[in-house]
Amino acid sequence: MNRNSEQLAWLIRRHGIEMTHLSGGSHIGAIMSVADVVAVLYADVMKYDPKNPQWEGRDRFILSKGHAGASIYAALAEEGFFPVEELKTHYANGSRLSGHVSHHVPGVDFSTGSLGHGLSAACGMAYAARKDRRDDHRVFVVLGDGECNEGSVWEAALFANHFRLNNLIAIVDHNHMQSLDFNENTIEIEDFGGKWKAFGWNVIEINGNSHVELKAAFAKAEELRNEESHKPTVIIANTIKGCGVTYMQNDILWHYRFPHDGWEYDEAVTEMHENIPAGVTDPYTPDGILHPKKHTDGDDINNDHTFTKTWNTTYPETMRRVEAAPGSGESVREIGGAAK
Repeated sequence: MNRNSEQLAWLIRRHGIEMTHLSGGSHIGAIMSVADVVAVLYADVMKYDPKNPQWEGRDRFILSKGHAGASIYAALAEEGFFPVEELKTHYANGSRLSGHVSHHVPGVDFSTGSLGHGLSAACGMAYAARKDRRDDHRVFVVLGDGECNEGSVWEAALFANHFRLNNLIAIVDHNHMQSLDFNENTIEIEDFGGKWKAFGWNVIEINGNSHVELKAAFAKAEELRNEESHKPTVIIANTIKGCGVTYMQNDILWHYRFPHDGWEYDEAVTEMHENIPAGVTDPYTPDGILHPKKHTDGDDINNDHTFTKTWNTTYPETMRRVEAAPGSGESVREIGGAAK
């Protein structure tokens, strides 16, 4: 639709807010963190044809973290695979826009939602292309960092290296949070890049909310594809959970919550309008919200909702407490000592 990646990312976030708001659905935090990755892929990187979704020469794409499916539905609608108006049916009874990604939607190559399977399926697609000696397309798969706790992810990583699937590019939406807490308080995954390197992959680590860095990373991945090593490539995209709406950022509450009527919805939309790119029109509130409701001191905002905080238990001294670093520009920081 001739939109640049910044415009598409804004629309993905705006649709995500509306879709979860209307449906009472979940996972707005994950939708917001992955929006830039998805936007750059669809605006600048992947080959596809909205008028012929099954075109054999298309790049294949799997959103393995299927709970962020609204981001893909929004991108597909904006790119012309189906009418934008249909996004309002997200999560509704009888709608093909199920809460997790469905292959019944034009442009979706694989249904996801049960975590840990997307990379294996992507390996199968990449392997089949190599067996058929087809070099006209690549396979992209986006995983969550918490999803990488799944053993099947690492089995697939071994497979991809063994068969030198250099037509496979994995992107990890590394927003440092999962389900109820920070990654490092759940199951430690760092040194994350080192793990992928040990499994034989090319590793590129970037700021995953920077379109400049994302575009450079995908260009580098294409260069690596032509090297004699024939390794698969993973892009570790360090992102911020809830990126785009300040009160959602780095707050685990917004993994499962949606913007409710009142200040939650109004403040989200208002902040989005403060950062709307030129050439974009909000399809829901074109002029913003005239008299937006604002949160009060009694509202649940800017509180720590992580499991290690709210459970009020004591861990061994070796347990690492990870918290957001307000205003630091970094996603997380580690706090020494026990979590209490």
